[in-house]
Amino acid sequence: MIGATAMLAGVAVPGLTRANVPTPYSFDLQPPTTSKEAFIKWAVEHRGENPKVLAARWDRYVFLRANNDFVNARNGRAFLLTPRDEFVLKRDIVRAYERDFHDIGWGVTISGPLVVSRMTSTIDVQMGEKVLEIGTGSGNQSAYLANLTDKVWTIEIIKPLAERTRGIYDDLIARGYTEFKSINTKSADGYYGWEEAAPFDKIIVTCGIDHIPPPLLSQLRPNGIMVIPVGPPGQHVILKVLKQQGPDGSIRVARSNVYNKVVPFVAFTKLDGDAIKGTHNGGRR
Repeated sequence: MIGATAMLAGVAVPGLTRANVPTPYSFDLQPPTTSKEAFIKWAVEHRGENPKVLAARWDRYVFLRANNDFVNARNGRAFLLTPRDEFVLKRDIVRAYERDFHDIGWGVTISGPLVVSRMTSTIDVQMGEKVLEIGTGSGNQSAYLANLTDKVWTIEIIKPLAERTRGIYDDLIARGYTEFKSINTKSADGYYGWEEAAPFDKIIVTCGIDHIPPPLLSQLRPNGIMVIPVGPPGQHVILKVLKQQGPDGSIRVARSNVYNKVVPFVAFTKLDGDAIKGTHNGGRR
């Protein structure tokens, strides 16, 4: 499950002050990508963020760009404008842009920036598209999506984690990150999607399962794209799932690998009443 968060909104970390955004957000905001110095200067002026954090974000951006983890400049821009450091535990702020997964409590993690960026680029979200995320975690993934579209829905099964992350969003909005107003959240079993908000143009699943959940596929708009880790526990491959509609209205599902390697994700757990019990592995394929 992708996600993480500052353990307590308002906890100060020596040398890392919390940003208050001086320039109102707009999808026209374009950070310079010519040099680290130009980016840091721009982001300090327009986003009010800490230069040390910005330097680490820039370095990871350069690596991801060279690694072809951004499908286009829009996705690179979204990475540069997403404060991943706000979505990790306090102890990990200085390591927020390293490639590692980080624990965020409740047995879940925030995925590394390589995986997050590659999965996000795979669905290549366009402005105005409706996107559903399964597995809110800390909120980093939805924050990234909110820099690509103004229509984001996200579901988290662990209620206290969902509440903590909603609090992080609300705190960031109050501090000027108004792009996060577009994020709709709820705590529920993500296997069943968000029917009342469907259909979705894109779906991103951030927990591993051994099949593609039929409810999510049904809530994906024809010609929509889903990215999902599929496989046995600890042996997931990230799939791009394209729901193709033919001229006669027939539906065909095409699958392809995003990575040619195994990437373990936390399990796609399920609710039994109000309790989380077991996983959705072994369900209908």
